[in-house]
Amino acid sequence: MKQKIILASNNKHKIEEFSQILTDYEILSLKDIGYYDDIVEDGETFLDNALIKANAVREFLNGKIDALIVADDSGLCVNALNGEPGVYSARYGGSHGNNAANRAKLIKNLDGKKDRSAYFICMLVLMSADGSYEYFEGKTYGKILEKETGDTSFCYDCLFLSDDLKKSFGEASSSEKNSVSHRFRAIQKLKQALGFKNQ
Repeated sequence: MKQKIILASNNKHKIEEFSQILTDYEILSLKDIGYYDDIVEDGETFLDNALIKANAVREFLNGKIDALIVADDSGLCVNALNGEPGVYSARYGGSHGNNAANRAKLIKNLDGKKDRSAYFICMLVLMSADGSYEYFEGKTYGKILEKETGDTSFCYDCLFLSDDLKKSFGEASSSEKNSVSHRFRAIQKLKQALGFKNQ
């Protein structure tokens, strides 16, 4: 029987990504364990928010399921804007998840700035039932374009020109993006840590 990892998310894409990489584990979503509350991510850093999510799940489980907990937080950091939008990436333009408003504010705030370098960051936390944890960071670097290019349906992807791919994430296929993404790189570090533990 595979050991369980509870992913503090209901995002189907994220669950699939973790399942494809961490094949030795059974990946469970929040829905799978009956957790339906909204988790308020009000931390000042990506690590703060990942820990908030992991601890919320740990307290909910209260030792009922023998499983590890994985939680992550990610966002876009633009150097010329002192790291904005950062932890506010999902609500940069005002309301949470309004991608068009988020991108419009980003373009406006970068108007006239020569330095358009940026990176996506993912902070991943692996927490045990006793509350002990490790964290893993993944980054992917690029530049912010002056106009949207490619698929506009996902966050800032159509504005992010990847240094690795030489095209925007909005123009990239899922497999291309996943091969260089910040989350992929963080998961690889997590995978190494899990492999080490199981030896």
